[in-house]
Amino acid sequence: MDRYIITIGNVNIEWYSVLIVVAAILAIIMIIREAKRYKYPTDFVFNMCFWTIIVGIIGARLYYVLFNLDLYTNFWDVFKIWEGGLAIHGGIIFGLITCILYCKKYHFRTIRMLDFVAPALLLAQAIGRWGNFFNQEAHGAATTLEHLQSLHIPDFIIEGMNIGGVYYEPTFLYESLWCLLGFIIILIIRRLKITKVGQPTAVYLMWYGLGRFFIEMMRTDSLMLGGFKVAQIVSVIMIIIGLLIIMITGRKGRYEDLYDQDRTETIHF
Repeated sequence: MDRYIITIGNVNIEWYSVLIVVAAILAIIMIIREAKRYKYPTDFVFNMCFWTIIVGIIGARLYYVLFNLDLYTNFWDVFKIWEGGLAIHGGIIFGLITCILYCKKYHFRTIRMLDFVAPALLLAQAIGRWGNFFNQEAHGAATTLEHLQSLHIPDFIIEGMNIGGVYYEPTFLYESLWCLLGFIIILIIRRLKITKVGQPTAVYLMWYGLGRFFIEMMRTDSLMLGGFKVAQIVSVIMIIIGLLIIMITGRKGRYEDLYDQDRTETIHF
């Protein structure tokens, strides 16, 4: 498996980096397009996305490094994110904080903005997981060629899971497909007449949290806290927060605060 998309002299451009950039661009386009439907200023949305992504990437790296300090005896290796080592939960946490602070600063409704972000983030995650494939990381336990063939997945994925002569479970693929399905589901939910503001965000939290919890069981490179997998702890928290949002929004009147109710009344100064 070649992790480089192109090599020019001593310059190597990796699939991992390219896929992150592509995922970020598509996410920004989606968020801006949806925000425009509700009269949100494009400049505000773009700037928020820009800083959220930048801080999110820093957070994803910091989160990963803090749980793998023994791997970074050389300080400068901390900055080599193109070699892999980004924890999505760190990106979500730092990105969320940035989004909240930015919306508060300019007096925009945060939960509405998070509803714009939810499906775009899932799509970005689905794309980003393929960076793990080319880096041959974020896989599961050792398995057999026969097992992988029984999954009816493309041969290039099977061969990519052959690392040092050993085949591994393609957990990156499972998560990518799970995120892609969640992306489609949230797009549908946002168009339902009964969906309330905040519910797309809640579905994102519960959907990704649930999928990641079980996929993490198969991972062999999990970040650990004591005897527990950090990703599973965070996933449970995400599910609980999502359920709380559903409960809170569900207590509102049937026609109160609908997601698609009035596109001229969603900006709160």
